[in-house]
Amino acid sequence: MTRIIAGEIGGRKLAVPKSGTRPTSDRVREAIFSRLDHADALRGAHVIDLYAGSGALGIESLSRGAAEATFVESATPAVRVIQSNVKELGLGTRATVVRERALPFLGRAAAQWTIAFLDPPYDIAQGDLTPVLEALVPHLATHATVVLEMSSRRPTPEWPQGLDIVQSKAYGETTVYFAERVR
Repeated sequence: MTRIIAGEIGGRKLAVPKSGTRPTSDRVREAIFSRLDHADALRGAHVIDLYAGSGALGIESLSRGAAEATFVESATPAVRVIQSNVKELGLGTRATVVRERALPFLGRAAAQWTIAFLDPPYDIAQGDLTPVLEALVPHLATHATVVLEMSSRRPTPEWPQGLDIVQSKAYGETTVYFAERVR
């Protein structure tokens, strides 16, 4: 079972897709949001949750004070779960759910975000992730935070120009990378 950890809807349950996604564990989410809270990055943030799955990362952001979140997911069952979670939690006016692959979405997006979450499938090809990171950079505010979850068994991702890695930490099978938009 996945729950919102803290904030205005802390403790509320989230539905998760029956298959095809790997929800971020409570331990990893707590570590991610502890860092973001400490940096005071969430209040008023404009968030994008790419490869959104259940929407847990974006919804946790909204619970902790983000102004808005855009959820991008290509799998129809997962999109339905995100839509249901957003409705059930009363987040409709602050949440936008998009059924599309990450790269095409970023190619047409006009928004600018202050926090970006990427939790791609662990088996994503390295060559498929790099263009998504490159396409994300122009949509990030200066000093925006990028949080990327990857399998700890995978090599360190290739970070495009404009993003500097700040920290990485392994939590068992998951490694979380924090990067910042520069320039």
